[in-house]
Amino acid sequence: MILGLIINCVFCFQTNRWQGRCISRGIQHLSADVMTEMEILFQSVLILIAVLTSATGAEEVIYAQLGETITLKPPEGYKSHNYYLYWYFGDVELVWLNYLGGSSYIKGEQYKEWMHFSLSNGSLKVTFIQQEQFGTFTCKLTWDGVKTETTYKIIKLSVSVNSSFVVLPGEPLPLVCDTETLHSPNKPEIHWLNPQEEIHSPSVTVNATNQHNGQWACVVTHDKKIHKAKISILVLDLSPAPLQPQYTSKSSPLTIPCSISSHISWEQIKAKGIQEGHWQFFQKPSSCLKSVDPQRLFQLSLKKPVSWSKEGEDRGLTPVSGLEKGVLSLTKKQWKVEDRGDYVCTLKFNNGVTLNRTVHVDVLQISASPGIHLISGQQLNLTCSLSYPLSSDMSMKWIVPEQSSQQPVAFQQGSTYFTILRVDTNDGGNWACELWQRNKRLTAAVITLMIEPKLSVWMLVIICSVPVIVLLSLILVFILHRRRKVHPKPKGFYRT
Repeated sequence: MILGLIINCVFCFQTNRWQGRCISRGIQHLSADVMTEMEILFQSVLILIAVLTSATGAEEVIYAQLGETITLKPPEGYKSHNYYLYWYFGDVELVWLNYLGGSSYIKGEQYKEWMHFSLSNGSLKVTFIQQEQFGTFTCKLTWDGVKTETTYKIIKLSVSVNSSFVVLPGEPLPLVCDTETLHSPNKPEIHWLNPQEEIHSPSVTVNATNQHNGQWACVVTHDKKIHKAKISILVLDLSPAPLQPQYTSKSSPLTIPCSISSHISWEQIKAKGIQEGHWQFFQKPSSCLKSVDPQRLFQLSLKKPVSWSKEGEDRGLTPVSGLEKGVLSLTKKQWKVEDRGDYVCTLKFNNGVTLNRTVHVDVLQISASPGIHLISGQQLNLTCSLSYPLSSDMSMKWIVPEQSSQQPVAFQQGSTYFTILRVDTNDGGNWACELWQRNKRLTAAVITLMIEPKLSVWMLVIICSVPVIVLLSLILVFILHRRRKVHPKPKGFYRT
């Protein structure tokens, strides 16, 4: 009955209707001093009720993996009292502390596995949790004769791949996510999230692709709380080849890309049974040559350290540095029309899996007709071309020498050709055509023209006279030489 009166008065106190409501409940005779004492009592009761409601009998389920770190927190507000705090695992007391600053950790060889825990602000932190530490932890709190307990059930969450964490494209990837049995009416919900956040069942087998490369998460939902366990899957595959051809020219360097993930070591690649690696070149056939046999450019030497060895005809290509980090690319400074074609990067494995990437290379060529050596007044035709006609979203941009007065007319700018009816000496120098796709410059080709001034009639006469003069001089020397042979001087002394 007294408890009922206290609760009623608590309610009245909390709603600021103490004098009106409490009078109606039959306690009008209380003096002011008694009222003050009861206010203090009510505040203590409020704190007690809050703590008891939040702590007594509370239970929390925590999912964790082997080797993970967990932190268990005590009930909030415990420091406002003269408290004693105890942490247990099962029946084993791990540590205690009190409001006076006293504390004690367990010791002894039999509890050696518990050396990986610490206490900070009342929270118990267990690092690198082991198999023996999955179970029930208990936090016991005592103050002013009041005892509360909070239990924490640590459930083992197991994620596994029933194969290597490094897989080849097309290989089965069996993923399993499971927890220990929890005797509770609320069973946890479990599913996988792949790197693209797509949901899969707890036990799933997929054929590995590049999309499966990355971090997978096993998601456990229990009592509206979400727990995640993550695992990394490495799909051993070559980087995607460029979707568009790679454009270059005689004056532009180009790197042919090919690589594997830097997170995969060559030891892991060898463990997957790599058989060989190489670069091949398939030259683009000309109009008169329908097919060309592939040419082997480089062979991968798997001896430590891994290196490239050159094979076949030297086409001026060199491997890019960084092979030990998975960089398989090739590069070249100056390209020729004969370099047009497909460059194929290949890795072969013992289980029959072959990884390859094909990079299409096209060389922009600029040519001059009748040639690059011209005389002022001649007609000049410049042509810029690829191995195939330009698509509708591609165009050419012509760049003329600064001193030239020539400018491409509207129909020529964007076209693959440029015509000058009569060139002069100011048109000599570097001419360039740039290949553009929408608003992106792809590459450029440069040609240097040498234009001599036009010869006059007198210059022609002088130029033609030089050989005649030289010929007459030779004839005169020959006649004099013959004359000396026919009439030689006699030997001896003569009187003058």
